[in-house]
Amino acid sequence: MSKKDKRNVIVGQSGGPTAAINSSLAGVYRTAKDRGYKKVYGMIHGIQGLLEGRYIDLSEHIRTGLDAELLKRTPSAYLGTCRYKLPSISDDRGVYENIFKILEDLQIDCFIYIGGNDSMDTIKKLSDYAIITGSEIRFVGCPKTIDNDLALTDHTPGYGSAAKYIGTSVKEIIRDGWALETTNGQILVVEIMGRNAGWLTAAAALSKGEDCDGPDAIYLPELDFDIDKFVKKCKEMLKKKRSIVVAVSEGIHTKDGTYISELGNATEYVDAFGHKQLTGTARYLCNILSAEIGCKTRAIELSTLQRAASHCASRVDILEAYEVGGAAMKAADEGDTGKMVVIQRLSDDPYQAGTEVKDVHKIANDERLVPRDWITKDGTYVTNEFLTYVRPLIQGDVAPIMVDGIPRHLYVPGYQELL
Repeated sequence: MSKKDKRNVIVGQSGGPTAAINSSLAGVYRTAKDRGYKKVYGMIHGIQGLLEGRYIDLSEHIRTGLDAELLKRTPSAYLGTCRYKLPSISDDRGVYENIFKILEDLQIDCFIYIGGNDSMDTIKKLSDYAIITGSEIRFVGCPKTIDNDLALTDHTPGYGSAAKYIGTSVKEIIRDGWALETTNGQILVVEIMGRNAGWLTAAAALSKGEDCDGPDAIYLPELDFDIDKFVKKCKEMLKKKRSIVVAVSEGIHTKDGTYISELGNATEYVDAFGHKQLTGTARYLCNILSAEIGCKTRAIELSTLQRAASHCASRVDILEAYEVGGAAMKAADEGDTGKMVVIQRLSDDPYQAGTEVKDVHKIANDERLVPRDWITKDGTYVTNEFLTYVRPLIQGDVAPIMVDGIPRHLYVPGYQELL
């Protein structure tokens, strides 16, 4: 069959799920169909599932406009994700030969991968192999990560909704803590996702407004964490208020690089990319505070809720996720490969942004951190510059489609049989 007859697309989702990743999938699918592609395949559990021959024809599952709208409102990853690290081409060429054979058998023109840093590493390696072998398949990355740490893009789809949920939840935690009467006061430590980048934890500051003081302190992993100074600050704050709320990134660490979570947690799990599982930071700090101060403490881990809360999704985020999905498909269709779609902010007020494509080699395996000048001098809060940056990203709501009082989601019938 000639190249011009090969009019199929394959799309996958990788890494941590978000409340917006399926909106990008909907954008890829709709744009591919609008541009005349015959089939749009979806990898079940990303590149790892593809290697095992697991994929579906999305045309059989997204049949109506209502299906597409449900998909945009469905949290997690409709296709399932993976954390599979492709070996280097020189170490295991066979893996690439298997992948490209599957792609050729499916008559794939365009390969779209929706994900974060590790996913862009996959796009980089596959596009490099295509160049080496002379394959004409185009590989384009579509940004996704609540961590908001991808290089060269103003922000990433998924972050706005997670930030909105965090700001909302921290405000509710503050209100709950205020209501309780305690003898020696209380300290609530809220643990928020963020290994090396503190974008999510910084969003706790969104809770501050005319009706709320916001968290009393915010600690990001961009700066070393001093436990003694932390305890001292909490003691000082308790002299002024009976209920203290502190937001901490799960990845805060001591000066020597030891994660605080490691000090009180023996978890040894490490994923394929060498990332240690981080959990228990808030619990460890609460134990120290209880021993040193003698006050009531409570550790609160938002955990997966911050990336799964589609009922609290940002309209801006969902719309942008859909747009970057479409932009990735458009870029691949027009001949781009080894690229990732990025969002470029044009103005803050009114908020305006557009998309363009950048070389994935300048993005993969890089990490964008919160700027030091967006963190206060003492390292215990964020500045107004951060708030100016993040507020446009959380605007608007996306009403869930409710059935019997509970949001309805789109799912893959017979999904378990595909595993």
